[in-house]
Amino acid sequence: MDATILNSQRRPFSIKLWPPSENTRKMLVERMTNNLSSPTIFTRKYRCLSKEDAATSAEQIEHAAFTVSSQHYEKEPDGDGSSAVQLYAKECSKLILELLKQMPRSEHEEISFSEVIPTVQETFFDISKGKRAFIEAEEAQELLKPLKESGNSFSKICFSNRSFGVNAARIAGPILASLKDQLKEVDLSDFVAGRNEAEALDVMNIFSEALEDSNLKFLNLSDNALGEKGVRAFGKLLQSQTNLEELFLMNDGISQEAARAVSELVPSTEKLKVLHFHNNMTGDEGAVAIAEIVKRSPLLEDFRCSSTRVGSEGGIALCEALGMCSHLKKLDLRDNMFGPEAGLVLSKALSKHENLTEVYLSYLNLEDEGAIAIANALKDAAPSLGVLEMAGNDITAEAAPAIASCIAAKQLLSKLSFAENELKDEGAIQIAKGLQGHNHLIEVDMTCTGIRRAGARVLAQTVLLKDEFKSLNVNGNFISEEGVDELKEIFKKSPEMLASLEDNDPEGEDEDEDEEESGDEGKDEDELESKLKILDVKKEESLDAPDSN
Repeated sequence: MDATILNSQRRPFSIKLWPPSENTRKMLVERMTNNLSSPTIFTRKYRCLSKEDAATSAEQIEHAAFTVSSQHYEKEPDGDGSSAVQLYAKECSKLILELLKQMPRSEHEEISFSEVIPTVQETFFDISKGKRAFIEAEEAQELLKPLKESGNSFSKICFSNRSFGVNAARIAGPILASLKDQLKEVDLSDFVAGRNEAEALDVMNIFSEALEDSNLKFLNLSDNALGEKGVRAFGKLLQSQTNLEELFLMNDGISQEAARAVSELVPSTEKLKVLHFHNNMTGDEGAVAIAEIVKRSPLLEDFRCSSTRVGSEGGIALCEALGMCSHLKKLDLRDNMFGPEAGLVLSKALSKHENLTEVYLSYLNLEDEGAIAIANALKDAAPSLGVLEMAGNDITAEAAPAIASCIAAKQLLSKLSFAENELKDEGAIQIAKGLQGHNHLIEVDMTCTGIRRAGARVLAQTVLLKDEFKSLNVNGNFISEEGVDELKEIFKKSPEMLASLEDNDPEGEDEDEDEEESGDEGKDEDELESKLKILDVKKEESLDAPDSN
Protein backbone atom coordinates (compact mmCIF):
# COMPACT_ATOMS: atom_id res chain seq x y z
CA MET A 1 0.00 0.00 0.00
CA ASP A 2 1.25 3.57 -0.61
CA ALA A 3 2.11 6.11 2.05
CA THR A 4 -1.26 7.84 1.78
CA ILE A 5 -3.13 4.72 2.86
CA LEU A 6 -0.60 3.82 5.56
CA ASN A 7 -0.76 7.32 7.04
CA SER A 8 -4.56 7.30 6.99
CA GLN A 9 -4.58 4.17 9.12
CA ARG A 10 -3.21 6.21 11.99
CA ARG A 11 -6.00 8.78 11.92
CA PRO A 12 -8.77 8.08 14.40
CA PHE A 13 -11.47 10.05 12.58
CA SER A 14 -13.54 8.95 9.59
CA ILE A 15 -11.01 7.75 7.01
CA LYS A 16 -11.81 5.15 4.35
CA LEU A 17 -8.98 2.79 3.39
CA TRP A 18 -10.87 1.45 0.39
CA PRO A 19 -10.63 1.82 -2.54
CA PRO A 20 -6.85 2.22 -3.03
CA SER A 21 -5.62 5.03 -5.26
CA GLU A 22 -4.85 4.43 -8.94
CA ASN A 23 -1.19 5.06 -8.15
CA THR A 24 -1.25 2.32 -5.51
CA ARG A 25 -2.82 -0.13 -7.94
CA LYS A 26 -0.24 0.63 -10.64
CA MET A 27 2.63 0.22 -8.18
CA LEU A 28 1.25 -3.17 -7.12
CA VAL A 29 1.01 -4.33 -10.76
CA GLU A 30 4.63 -3.28 -11.33
CA ARG A 31 5.76 -5.15 -8.23
CA MET A 32 3.93 -8.32 -9.26
CA THR A 33 5.34 -8.04 -12.78
CA ASN A 34 8.87 -8.00 -11.36
CA ASN A 35 8.10 -10.94 -9.07
CA LEU A 36 6.65 -13.05 -11.89
CA SER A 37 9.52 -12.33 -14.27
CA SER A 38 12.38 -12.73 -11.76
CA PRO A 39 13.90 -15.86 -10.14
CA THR A 40 11.82 -17.18 -7.23
CA ILE A 41 11.80 -20.13 -4.90
CA PHE A 42 9.83 -21.93 -7.62
CA THR A 43 12.51 -21.63 -10.32
CA ARG A 44 13.98 -25.02 -9.43
CA LYS A 45 10.81 -26.62 -10.82
CA TYR A 46 9.23 -23.91 -13.01
CA ARG A 47 10.46 -21.27 -15.38
CA CYS A 48 9.84 -17.53 -14.98
CA LEU A 49 7.42 -15.63 -17.18
CA SER A 50 8.60 -13.31 -19.90
CA LYS A 51 8.31 -9.63 -19.05
CA GLU A 52 5.35 -9.29 -21.42
CA ASP A 53 3.46 -12.30 -20.02
CA ALA A 54 4.27 -11.22 -16.47
CA ALA A 55 2.82 -7.76 -17.09
CA THR A 56 -0.36 -9.21 -18.59
CA SER A 57 -0.76 -11.69 -15.74
CA ALA A 58 -0.10 -9.03 -13.09
CA GLU A 59 -2.83 -6.81 -14.51
CA GLN A 60 -5.29 -9.71 -14.57
CA ILE A 61 -4.43 -10.72 -11.02
CA GLU A 62 -4.77 -7.19 -9.70
CA HIS A 63 -8.11 -6.67 -11.46
CA ALA A 64 -9.51 -9.93 -10.11
CA ALA A 65 -8.33 -9.18 -6.56
CA PHE A 66 -9.63 -5.62 -6.72
CA THR A 67 -13.07 -6.73 -7.94
CA VAL A 68 -13.42 -9.41 -5.25
CA SER A 69 -12.31 -6.96 -2.55
CA SER A 70 -14.69 -4.26 -3.79
CA GLN A 71 -17.59 -6.70 -3.65
CA HIS A 72 -16.54 -7.59 -0.10
CA TYR A 73 -16.43 -3.90 0.87
CA GLU A 74 -19.92 -3.29 -0.52
CA LYS A 75 -21.29 -5.83 1.94
CA GLU A 76 -19.63 -3.99 4.84
CA PRO A 77 -20.05 -0.30 3.90
CA ASP A 78 -19.86 0.94 7.49
CA GLY A 79 -16.32 -0.34 7.96
CA ASP A 80 -13.16 1.64 7.25
CA GLY A 81 -12.13 -0.69 4.42
CA SER A 82 -9.30 -2.39 6.33
CA SER A 83 -10.77 -5.86 5.77
CA ALA A 84 -11.04 -5.13 2.03
CA VAL A 85 -7.37 -4.06 1.98
CA GLN A 86 -6.36 -7.30 3.71
CA LEU A 87 -8.43 -9.37 1.27
CA TYR A 88 -6.90 -7.46 -1.67
CA ALA A 89 -3.36 -8.37 -0.58
CA LYS A 90 -4.36 -11.96 0.22
CA GLU A 91 -6.05 -12.50 -3.17
CA CYS A 92 -3.05 -11.11 -5.06
CA SER A 93 -0.66 -13.43 -3.20
CA LYS A 94 -2.94 -16.44 -3.68
CA LEU A 95 -3.32 -15.89 -7.42
CA ILE A 96 0.42 -15.40 -7.91
CA LEU A 97 1.12 -18.71 -6.18
CA GLU A 98 -1.56 -20.52 -8.19
CA LEU A 99 -0.13 -19.15 -11.42
CA LEU A 100 3.46 -20.14 -10.55
CA LYS A 101 2.43 -23.61 -9.45
CA GLN A 102 0.79 -24.23 -12.82
CA MET A 103 3.70 -22.92 -14.84
CA PRO A 104 5.01 -25.56 -17.35
CA ARG A 105 8.51 -26.96 -16.95
CA SER A 106 9.43 -26.30 -20.59
CA GLU A 107 9.34 -22.98 -22.37
CA HIS A 108 7.75 -24.80 -25.32
CA GLU A 109 4.68 -25.64 -23.26
CA GLU A 110 1.91 -23.07 -23.07
CA ILE A 111 -0.41 -22.10 -20.24
CA SER A 112 -3.83 -20.51 -20.37
CA PHE A 113 -3.75 -17.69 -17.84
CA SER A 114 -7.55 -17.56 -17.86
CA GLU A 115 -7.59 -21.07 -16.39
CA VAL A 116 -5.51 -19.88 -13.44
CA ILE A 117 -6.84 -16.38 -12.89
CA PRO A 118 -10.62 -16.46 -12.36
CA THR A 119 -12.90 -14.19 -14.32
CA VAL A 120 -14.87 -12.02 -11.90
CA GLN A 121 -18.09 -10.70 -13.32
CA GLU A 122 -18.68 -6.97 -13.18
CA THR A 123 -21.39 -5.67 -10.84
CA PHE A 124 -21.46 -1.99 -11.89
CA PHE A 125 -22.97 -0.85 -15.21
CA ASP A 126 -22.21 2.82 -15.91
CA ILE A 127 -23.00 4.89 -19.03
CA SER A 128 -22.34 8.28 -17.44
CA LYS A 129 -18.79 8.69 -18.68
CA GLY A 130 -18.04 10.73 -21.73
CA LYS A 131 -19.97 13.44 -23.54
CA ARG A 132 -23.30 14.59 -22.12
CA ALA A 133 -25.83 13.88 -24.85
CA PHE A 134 -29.30 12.69 -25.84
CA ILE A 135 -29.83 8.96 -26.23
CA GLU A 136 -32.46 7.53 -28.56
CA ALA A 137 -33.79 4.03 -29.26
CA GLU A 138 -31.08 2.71 -31.60
CA GLU A 139 -28.20 3.79 -29.39
CA ALA A 140 -30.00 2.56 -26.24
CA GLN A 141 -30.40 -0.86 -27.88
CA GLU A 142 -26.65 -1.11 -28.46
CA LEU A 143 -25.54 0.58 -25.25
CA LEU A 144 -27.63 -1.58 -22.94
CA LYS A 145 -26.68 -4.93 -24.52
CA PRO A 146 -24.54 -6.06 -21.54
CA LEU A 147 -27.61 -5.77 -19.30
CA LYS A 148 -29.42 -8.31 -21.50
CA GLU A 149 -26.71 -10.97 -21.29
CA SER A 150 -27.87 -14.08 -19.50
CA GLY A 151 -26.39 -14.60 -16.05
CA ASN A 152 -24.93 -11.07 -15.70
CA SER A 153 -24.19 -9.91 -12.15
CA PHE A 154 -24.99 -6.22 -12.42
CA SER A 155 -26.34 -4.95 -9.12
CA LYS A 156 -25.54 -1.25 -9.64
CA ILE A 157 -26.50 0.89 -12.63
CA CYS A 158 -25.79 4.53 -13.44
CA PHE A 159 -27.66 6.24 -16.30
CA SER A 160 -26.60 9.74 -15.29
CA ASN A 161 -25.36 12.30 -17.82
CA ARG A 162 -27.32 10.77 -20.72
CA SER A 163 -30.74 12.18 -21.59
CA PHE A 164 -33.33 9.48 -22.36
CA GLY A 165 -36.16 10.13 -24.78
CA VAL A 166 -39.40 8.14 -24.69
CA ASN A 167 -38.27 5.65 -27.35
CA ALA A 168 -34.99 5.02 -25.53
CA ALA A 169 -36.89 4.63 -22.26
CA ARG A 170 -39.13 2.01 -23.88
CA ILE A 171 -35.99 0.04 -24.76
CA ALA A 172 -34.57 0.41 -21.25
CA GLY A 173 -37.81 -0.33 -19.38
CA PRO A 174 -38.14 -4.10 -20.09
CA ILE A 175 -34.39 -4.58 -19.55
CA LEU A 176 -34.55 -2.94 -16.12
CA ALA A 177 -37.69 -4.88 -15.24
CA SER A 178 -35.82 -8.13 -15.96
CA LEU A 179 -33.01 -7.08 -13.60
CA LYS A 180 -34.97 -5.53 -10.76
CA ASP A 181 -34.62 -8.55 -8.48
CA GLN A 182 -30.81 -8.21 -8.53
CA LEU A 183 -30.45 -4.43 -8.55
CA LYS A 184 -29.35 -2.76 -5.31
CA GLU A 185 -28.21 0.69 -6.48
CA VAL A 186 -29.82 2.85 -9.17
CA ASP A 187 -28.56 6.28 -10.25
CA LEU A 188 -31.00 8.14 -12.51
CA SER A 189 -29.62 11.60 -11.82
CA ASP A 190 -29.66 14.06 -14.73
CA PHE A 191 -31.18 11.53 -17.16
CA VAL A 192 -33.89 13.68 -18.85
CA ALA A 193 -31.96 16.91 -19.40
CA GLY A 194 -33.23 19.04 -22.27
CA ARG A 195 -36.49 17.12 -22.70
CA ASN A 196 -39.80 18.96 -22.61
CA GLU A 197 -41.95 18.40 -19.52
CA ALA A 198 -44.41 15.96 -21.11
CA GLU A 199 -41.69 13.71 -22.51
CA ALA A 200 -39.63 13.85 -19.32
CA LEU A 201 -42.65 12.79 -17.25
CA ASP A 202 -43.34 9.90 -19.65
CA VAL A 203 -39.74 8.73 -19.32
CA MET A 204 -39.93 8.92 -15.53
CA ASN A 205 -43.15 6.89 -15.52
CA ILE A 206 -41.59 4.20 -17.71
CA PHE A 207 -38.54 3.85 -15.45
CA SER A 208 -40.70 3.96 -12.33
CA GLU A 209 -42.93 1.12 -13.53
CA ALA A 210 -39.93 -0.93 -14.66
CA LEU A 211 -38.25 -0.66 -11.25
CA GLU A 212 -41.39 -1.03 -9.14
CA ASP A 213 -40.98 -3.67 -6.41
CA SER A 214 -37.20 -3.74 -6.79
CA ASN A 215 -35.29 -4.02 -3.53
CA LEU A 216 -32.98 -1.02 -3.70
CA LYS A 217 -30.60 0.25 -1.05
CA PHE A 218 -29.47 3.33 -3.03
CA LEU A 219 -31.55 5.65 -5.24
CA ASN A 220 -30.38 8.91 -6.81
CA LEU A 221 -32.96 11.04 -8.64
CA SER A 222 -31.02 14.32 -8.45
CA ASP A 223 -30.69 16.99 -11.18
CA ASN A 224 -33.97 16.19 -12.89
CA ALA A 225 -36.08 19.30 -12.15
CA LEU A 226 -38.72 16.97 -10.76
CA GLY A 227 -41.11 19.30 -8.98
CA GLU A 228 -44.27 17.70 -7.64
CA LYS A 229 -45.19 16.18 -11.03
CA GLY A 230 -41.82 14.51 -11.32
CA VAL A 231 -41.93 13.16 -7.79
CA ARG A 232 -45.34 11.64 -8.44
CA ALA A 233 -44.14 10.23 -11.77
CA PHE A 234 -41.72 8.15 -9.70
CA GLY A 235 -44.51 7.23 -7.30
CA LYS A 236 -44.63 3.49 -8.04
CA LEU A 237 -40.89 3.15 -7.55
CA LEU A 238 -40.76 5.24 -4.36
CA GLN A 239 -43.76 3.59 -2.72
CA SER A 240 -42.40 0.09 -3.30
CA GLN A 241 -39.06 0.67 -1.55
CA THR A 242 -39.00 -0.76 1.96
CA ASN A 243 -35.26 -1.28 2.41
CA LEU A 244 -33.90 2.00 1.02
CA GLU A 245 -30.75 3.18 2.83
CA GLU A 246 -29.69 6.15 0.68
CA LEU A 247 -31.94 8.65 -1.10
CA PHE A 248 -30.71 11.67 -3.08
CA LEU A 249 -33.07 14.42 -4.31
CA MET A 250 -30.69 17.31 -4.99
CA ASN A 251 -31.24 20.19 -7.41
CA ASP A 252 -34.69 18.82 -8.21
CA GLY A 253 -36.96 21.83 -7.81
CA ILE A 254 -38.41 20.29 -4.65
CA SER A 255 -41.07 22.85 -3.68
CA GLN A 256 -43.28 22.56 -0.61
CA GLU A 257 -45.79 20.57 -2.67
CA ALA A 258 -43.06 18.27 -3.98
CA ALA A 259 -41.68 17.81 -0.47
CA ARG A 260 -45.12 16.78 0.76
CA ALA A 261 -45.32 14.32 -2.15
CA VAL A 262 -41.97 12.81 -1.17
CA SER A 263 -43.13 12.45 2.44
CA GLU A 264 -46.33 10.79 1.23
CA LEU A 265 -44.69 8.45 -1.30
CA VAL A 266 -41.76 7.29 0.83
CA PRO A 267 -43.65 6.01 3.87
CA SER A 268 -41.06 3.46 4.96
CA THR A 269 -37.71 5.01 5.92
CA GLU A 270 -36.84 2.93 8.96
CA LYS A 271 -33.61 1.74 7.30
CA LEU A 272 -32.67 5.08 5.73
CA LYS A 273 -29.12 6.17 6.56
CA VAL A 274 -28.45 8.92 3.98
CA LEU A 275 -30.95 11.60 2.95
CA HIS A 276 -29.86 14.54 0.79
CA PHE A 277 -31.98 17.54 -0.24
CA HIS A 278 -29.69 20.23 -1.67
CA ASN A 279 -30.36 23.30 -3.80
CA ASN A 280 -34.14 23.08 -3.81
CA MET A 281 -36.89 25.64 -3.18
CA THR A 282 -38.41 23.75 -0.30
CA GLY A 283 -39.19 26.66 2.05
CA ASP A 284 -40.68 26.39 5.54
CA GLU A 285 -43.71 24.29 4.68
CA GLY A 286 -41.61 21.93 2.62
CA ALA A 287 -39.15 21.62 5.50
CA VAL A 288 -42.00 20.58 7.78
CA ALA A 289 -42.77 17.75 5.33
CA ILE A 290 -39.10 16.73 5.19
CA ALA A 291 -39.04 16.77 8.99
CA GLU A 292 -41.71 14.07 8.94
CA ILE A 293 -39.39 11.87 6.85
CA VAL A 294 -36.55 12.54 9.29
CA LYS A 295 -38.76 11.54 12.23
CA ARG A 296 -39.40 8.20 10.55
CA SER A 297 -35.66 7.63 10.00
CA PRO A 298 -34.17 6.59 13.36
CA LEU A 299 -31.02 5.17 11.71
CA LEU A 300 -30.20 8.36 9.78
CA GLU A 301 -26.44 8.98 9.68
CA ASP A 302 -25.99 11.58 6.95
CA PHE A 303 -28.55 14.38 6.48
CA ARG A 304 -28.19 17.26 4.04
CA CYS A 305 -30.77 20.00 3.64
CA SER A 306 -28.64 22.86 2.32
CA SER A 307 -29.63 25.80 0.09
CA THR A 308 -33.33 25.02 0.43
CA ARG A 309 -34.76 28.44 1.41
CA VAL A 310 -35.80 27.24 4.85
CA GLY A 311 -36.57 29.91 7.44
CA SER A 312 -37.04 29.85 11.20
CA GLU A 313 -40.32 27.87 11.27
CA GLY A 314 -39.07 25.13 8.96
CA GLY A 315 -35.67 25.15 10.64
CA ILE A 316 -37.23 24.55 14.04
CA ALA A 317 -39.26 21.62 12.65
CA LEU A 318 -36.17 20.06 11.08
CA CYS A 319 -34.05 20.53 14.19
CA GLU A 320 -36.69 19.00 16.45
CA ALA A 321 -36.87 15.98 14.12
CA LEU A 322 -33.08 15.65 14.09
CA GLY A 323 -33.18 15.23 17.86
CA MET A 324 -34.69 11.78 17.23
CA CYS A 325 -31.79 10.59 15.06
CA SER A 326 -29.26 9.31 17.58
CA HIS A 327 -27.00 7.74 14.92
CA LEU A 328 -26.28 10.97 13.04
CA LYS A 329 -22.66 11.30 11.86
CA LYS A 330 -22.80 14.05 9.23
CA LEU A 331 -25.09 17.09 9.25
CA ASP A 332 -25.22 19.76 6.52
CA LEU A 333 -27.77 22.58 6.89
CA ARG A 334 -25.81 25.33 5.13
CA ASP A 335 -27.28 28.33 3.36
CA ASN A 336 -30.72 28.61 4.93
CA MET A 337 -32.41 31.33 7.02
CA PHE A 338 -32.80 29.59 10.36
CA GLY A 339 -32.02 32.50 12.68
CA PRO A 340 -31.10 32.38 16.41
CA GLU A 341 -34.35 30.74 17.53
CA ALA A 342 -33.84 27.72 15.28
CA GLY A 343 -30.22 27.70 16.41
CA LEU A 344 -31.34 27.22 20.00
CA VAL A 345 -33.53 24.27 19.00
CA LEU A 346 -30.65 22.84 16.98
CA SER A 347 -28.36 23.06 20.00
CA LYS A 348 -30.74 20.83 21.95
CA ALA A 349 -30.74 18.29 19.13
CA LEU A 350 -26.94 18.33 18.82
CA SER A 351 -26.51 17.64 22.52
CA LYS A 352 -27.90 14.14 21.87
CA HIS A 353 -25.50 13.21 19.07
CA GLU A 354 -22.42 11.35 20.24
CA ASN A 355 -21.48 10.05 16.77
CA LEU A 356 -21.16 13.32 14.87
CA THR A 357 -17.96 13.70 12.86
CA GLU A 358 -18.89 16.50 10.41
CA VAL A 359 -21.10 19.54 11.09
CA TYR A 360 -21.77 22.19 8.42
CA LEU A 361 -23.78 25.14 9.77
CA SER A 362 -22.60 28.06 7.64
CA TYR A 363 -24.89 30.91 6.50
CA LEU A 364 -27.80 30.18 8.85
CA ASN A 365 -28.09 33.64 10.49
CA LEU A 366 -27.37 32.07 13.86
CA GLU A 367 -25.85 35.22 15.40
CA ASP A 368 -24.08 35.09 18.77
CA GLU A 369 -27.06 33.64 20.61
CA GLY A 370 -27.41 30.62 18.32
CA ALA A 371 -23.66 30.13 17.93
CA ILE A 372 -23.03 30.13 21.69
CA ALA A 373 -25.83 27.62 22.30
CA ILE A 374 -24.53 25.30 19.58
CA ALA A 375 -20.92 25.59 20.79
CA ASN A 376 -21.97 24.74 24.34
CA ALA A 377 -23.97 21.74 23.12
CA LEU A 378 -21.16 20.39 20.94
CA LYS A 379 -18.63 20.82 23.72
CA ASP A 380 -20.23 18.04 25.74
CA ALA A 381 -21.24 15.88 22.73
CA ALA A 382 -19.64 14.57 19.53
CA PRO A 383 -16.22 13.50 20.93
CA SER A 384 -15.03 12.48 17.42
CA LEU A 385 -15.95 15.74 15.66
CA GLY A 386 -13.53 16.28 12.79
CA VAL A 387 -15.14 19.09 10.75
CA LEU A 388 -16.89 22.21 12.06
CA GLU A 389 -18.04 24.98 9.70
CA MET A 390 -20.00 28.01 10.94
CA ALA A 391 -19.10 30.67 8.38
CA GLY A 392 -21.32 33.68 7.64
CA ASN A 393 -23.43 33.68 10.81
CA ASP A 394 -22.90 37.26 12.12
CA ILE A 395 -20.83 35.88 15.00
CA THR A 396 -18.80 38.40 17.01
CA ALA A 397 -16.03 38.14 19.59
CA GLU A 398 -18.73 37.85 22.26
CA ALA A 399 -19.28 34.23 21.21
CA ALA A 400 -15.55 33.45 20.93
CA PRO A 401 -15.00 32.12 24.51
CA ALA A 402 -17.78 29.53 24.09
CA ILE A 403 -16.50 28.60 20.63
CA ALA A 404 -12.91 28.29 21.88
CA SER A 405 -14.01 26.12 24.79
CA CYS A 406 -15.89 23.85 22.40
CA ILE A 407 -12.94 23.63 20.02
CA ALA A 408 -10.54 22.84 22.84
CA ALA A 409 -12.62 19.78 23.70
CA LYS A 410 -12.46 18.46 20.10
CA GLN A 411 -8.97 17.04 19.82
CA LEU A 412 -9.77 15.16 16.59
CA LEU A 413 -10.71 18.35 14.74
CA SER A 414 -9.19 18.47 11.25
CA LYS A 415 -11.07 21.31 9.54
CA LEU A 416 -12.42 24.54 11.03
CA SER A 417 -14.17 27.46 9.32
CA PHE A 418 -15.52 30.63 10.89
CA ALA A 419 -15.10 32.76 7.77
CA GLU A 420 -17.25 35.84 7.10
CA ASN A 421 -18.01 36.59 10.75
CA GLU A 422 -17.11 39.64 12.86
CA LEU A 423 -14.66 37.93 15.22
CA LYS A 424 -11.79 40.42 14.82
CA ASP A 425 -8.49 39.97 16.65
CA GLU A 426 -10.03 39.22 20.02
CA GLY A 427 -12.13 36.36 18.64
CA ALA A 428 -9.31 35.02 16.48
CA ILE A 429 -6.93 34.87 19.44
CA GLN A 430 -9.53 33.08 21.56
CA ILE A 431 -10.05 30.50 18.79
CA ALA A 432 -6.29 30.06 18.42
CA LYS A 433 -6.13 29.26 22.14
CA GLY A 434 -8.80 26.62 21.61
CA LEU A 435 -6.71 25.01 18.87
CA GLN A 436 -3.73 24.42 21.09
CA GLY A 437 -2.70 20.77 21.13
CA HIS A 438 -4.81 19.69 18.14
CA ASN A 439 -2.52 17.22 16.40
CA HIS A 440 -4.90 16.34 13.56
CA LEU A 441 -5.64 19.89 12.43
CA ILE A 442 -5.37 20.27 8.63
CA GLU A 443 -7.23 23.42 7.60
CA VAL A 444 -8.38 26.69 9.24
CA ASP A 445 -10.44 29.27 7.35
CA MET A 446 -10.76 32.72 8.92
CA THR A 447 -11.30 34.80 5.78
CA CYS A 448 -13.23 38.07 6.06
CA THR A 449 -13.42 38.09 9.85
CA GLY A 450 -12.01 41.57 10.55
CA ILE A 451 -8.62 40.21 11.62
CA ARG A 452 -5.62 42.53 11.78
CA ARG A 453 -1.95 41.79 12.28
CA ALA A 454 -2.26 40.58 15.89
CA GLY A 455 -4.93 37.96 15.26
CA ALA A 456 -3.31 36.70 12.07
CA ARG A 457 0.02 36.36 13.82
CA VAL A 458 -1.36 34.31 16.70
CA LEU A 459 -3.26 32.01 14.35
CA ALA A 460 -0.20 31.50 12.17
CA GLN A 461 2.10 30.68 15.06
CA THR A 462 -0.45 28.27 16.49
CA VAL A 463 -1.13 26.22 13.34
CA LEU A 464 2.47 26.16 12.11
CA LEU A 465 3.40 23.67 14.82
CA LYS A 466 0.77 21.09 13.75
CA ASP A 467 2.29 18.04 12.08
CA GLU A 468 -0.54 17.46 9.60
CA PHE A 469 -1.50 21.08 8.93
CA LYS A 470 -1.91 22.16 5.29
CA SER A 471 -3.79 25.46 4.94
CA LEU A 472 -4.40 28.68 6.87
CA ASN A 473 -6.66 31.14 5.07
CA VAL A 474 -6.80 34.69 6.49
CA ASN A 475 -7.51 36.43 3.19
CA GLY A 476 -10.01 39.30 2.95
CA ASN A 477 -8.95 40.84 6.26
CA PHE A 478 -7.21 44.05 7.39
CA ILE A 479 -3.65 42.87 7.92
CA SER A 480 -1.00 45.58 7.59
CA GLU A 481 1.80 45.29 5.06
CA GLU A 482 4.18 44.60 7.93
CA GLY A 483 1.80 41.91 9.14
CA VAL A 484 1.70 40.28 5.70
CA ASP A 485 5.51 40.24 5.62
CA GLU A 486 5.49 38.71 9.08
CA LEU A 487 3.11 35.94 8.01
CA LYS A 488 5.29 35.14 5.01
CA GLU A 489 8.31 34.99 7.29
CA ILE A 490 6.54 32.63 9.69
CA PHE A 491 5.68 30.31 6.79
CA LYS A 492 8.96 30.76 4.93
CA LYS A 493 9.80 27.04 5.10
CA SER A 494 6.31 25.97 4.03
CA PRO A 495 4.76 28.83 2.02
CA GLU A 496 2.13 26.54 0.51
CA MET A 497 0.46 26.36 3.93
CA LEU A 498 -0.49 30.05 3.78
CA ALA A 499 -3.37 30.76 1.39
CA SER A 500 -3.34 33.75 -0.94
CA LEU A 501 -3.61 37.21 0.62
CA GLU A 502 -4.53 39.03 -2.58
CA ASP A 503 -7.86 40.25 -1.16
CA ASN A 504 -6.35 41.50 2.08
CA ASP A 505 -6.95 45.25 2.61
CA PRO A 506 -4.34 46.76 4.94
CA GLU A 507 -6.18 50.12 4.89
CA GLY A 508 -9.72 48.82 4.94
CA GLU A 509 -10.68 49.52 8.54
CA ASP A 510 -12.48 52.58 9.82
CA GLU A 511 -10.22 55.64 10.19
CA ASP A 512 -11.09 56.10 13.86
CA GLU A 513 -10.07 52.51 14.52
CA ASP A 514 -6.82 53.11 12.65
CA GLU A 515 -6.05 56.15 14.80
CA GLU A 516 -6.87 54.25 17.96
CA GLU A 517 -4.68 51.37 16.82
CA SER A 518 -1.81 53.75 16.09
CA GLY A 519 -2.10 55.42 19.48
CA ASP A 520 -2.16 52.15 21.36
CA GLU A 521 0.45 50.34 19.29
CA GLY A 522 2.75 49.61 22.20
CA LYS A 523 -0.12 48.47 24.38
CA ASP A 524 -1.40 46.22 21.58
CA GLU A 525 2.00 44.59 21.17
CA ASP A 526 2.32 44.01 24.92
CA GLU A 527 -1.14 42.45 25.00
CA LEU A 528 -0.25 40.26 22.03
CA GLU A 529 2.94 39.01 23.64
CA SER A 530 0.96 38.25 26.78
CA LYS A 531 -1.55 36.19 24.82
CA LEU A 532 1.28 34.40 23.04
CA LYS A 533 2.70 33.35 26.40
CA ILE A 534 -0.67 31.93 27.33
CA LEU A 535 -0.58 29.93 24.13
CA ASP A 536 2.96 28.70 24.95
CA VAL A 537 4.04 29.73 21.47
CA LYS A 538 7.25 31.78 21.40
CA LYS A 539 7.96 34.16 18.55
CA GLU A 540 11.49 32.85 18.01
CA GLU A 541 10.28 29.26 18.04
CA SER A 542 7.72 29.94 15.32
CA LEU A 543 10.04 31.86 13.04
CA ASP A 544 12.68 29.15 13.24
CA ALA A 545 10.30 26.17 13.36
CA PRO A 546 11.40 23.12 11.37
CA ASP A 547 9.73 22.41 8.10
CA SER A 548 6.38 20.81 8.95
CA ASN A 549 6.47 18.86 5.72
